[in-house]
Amino acid sequence: MTTGNILFITLDQLRADLIAGPLAKHVPTPNIDRLAGEGVLFENHFTVTVPCGPARASLMTGLYAMNHRSIRNGTPLARHHATLGMEMRKCGYEPLLFGYTDATPDPTGMDPEDPDLTIYEGVSPGFRELVEMRLDAGLEWPAFLVSRGHDLRHEPGVKVPSLFRPVPRHGDAPAINDPARYSAEESDTAYLTDRTLAALAVRANRPWFAHLTYIRPHPPLVAPAPYNTMVDPAALPAPHRDAPSHPFLDAWFSAPSNTGLFWGFDGDCAGLDDARTAQLRAVYAGLVAEVDHHLGRVLDFLDTSGQADNTLVILTADHGEMLGDKRMWGKDSVFDPAFHVPLILRGPGIDGSGRRVGHLTESVDIAPTILRFAGRDAPAAMDGAPLQDLLAGAKPPRRHVFMEADFSQPGKPTRCQRTLGLDENLCNAAILREARWKYVHFGGGVPPMLFDLASDPQETTNLAADPAHAAEMSRLRAAMLDHVSERRDRRLTGMSYGV
Repeated sequence: MTTGNILFITLDQLRADLIAGPLAKHVPTPNIDRLAGEGVLFENHFTVTVPCGPARASLMTGLYAMNHRSIRNGTPLARHHATLGMEMRKCGYEPLLFGYTDATPDPTGMDPEDPDLTIYEGVSPGFRELVEMRLDAGLEWPAFLVSRGHDLRHEPGVKVPSLFRPVPRHGDAPAINDPARYSAEESDTAYLTDRTLAALAVRANRPWFAHLTYIRPHPPLVAPAPYNTMVDPAALPAPHRDAPSHPFLDAWFSAPSNTGLFWGFDGDCAGLDDARTAQLRAVYAGLVAEVDHHLGRVLDFLDTSGQADNTLVILTADHGEMLGDKRMWGKDSVFDPAFHVPLILRGPGIDGSGRRVGHLTESVDIAPTILRFAGRDAPAAMDGAPLQDLLAGAKPPRRHVFMEADFSQPGKPTRCQRTLGLDENLCNAAILREARWKYVHFGGGVPPMLFDLASDPQETTNLAADPAHAAEMSRLRAAMLDHVSERRDRRLTGMSYGV
């Protein structure tokens, strides 16, 4: 039975310290700050996996990657898993999707020629796609731009579509912080918000559940004016470039990567100089500011339509972004900036008013939280727990968070597979992170990592081989094994028949 509105907002590739941390004071986000000031900000919230597809599969299923097994972009999500969309239908809601969920369908029973099997940006089961905003395969926003007179032809041999080629301000070759060819009123962020507000405006007479997913600040890093220069590159703190010596980093830098970072990028992440790095970080921050502006429009709509007091608002990100830390870009990593993401809750039953929660929380907690609000218990298989219990003090804080990453690709070995000499089933990592200690276990016999976050929050010194920390290593290995054993697929294990 429906109990109120639910607005689940997900940004793409937003790291937590843009909202609360060293970078936050340099980025204008008055509307996200407003939401946090009226609700609860979870300061130590982590996605349980990267990149986009796996992270969103965990958001939709409440499962760790080891259980849903949609471990890469393009890896199918098995149809037997309960999803947030399907469960919310059981609560009487029609799940509305404004954006994308990056869900690759289970091919069982599908014809190999089915076009849904040609893209990874499918719709999570149970959702009704009202606004299509797929980054790679999307056609709706480009069609809008064509109607506005834009020429969207690709340039031969260029990785990033010409749509994201900045317009030179001085008649020369485009610079990183030159403006996008489309205006702020025509941007993907503006378009998605316009369409969302129009659709919600006619649904005010009955409870609704909307999943609003913004592409930004996901690359390509180009922003429309004035957001392209809204943040001063010189004012931003420099990235933390120190990194431990480790085979994983050797493999990561063994070949070009992240060629879609910005128009014309050759994939040499380590070769980005200080000036270009600062400009990229500033454009990224400008894209966050742009999303914030349009989030303000959404919050204003809730206020003016009289729905704010009856709407649970959840704001988070699918995963983070390295943003030049350790000279890495993107989210295919094992370090905190790729996993530490914002989470804000505001609405009925949430004792907020600017409350900050420092306890560790995981992205798998969000689906059970939404279902609790809708009056339904989460399926037994879900790995997360409703955050309402934590906020009420009815549930002990989590001792650790568990995270995973896969660095392989079937049939096309990745740079990590080639350099480390691993097949696709071994080129992965599992991470157990406590408030102080962080243990990273790699498959295939690759040496582990251990960080003391109390003295080394930037994860620069690997203590795994230090005899003085052997006992800590043993304890964390056992804790990870216990966690994996406890959380194996539990759909049917709580039942027993004929015994």
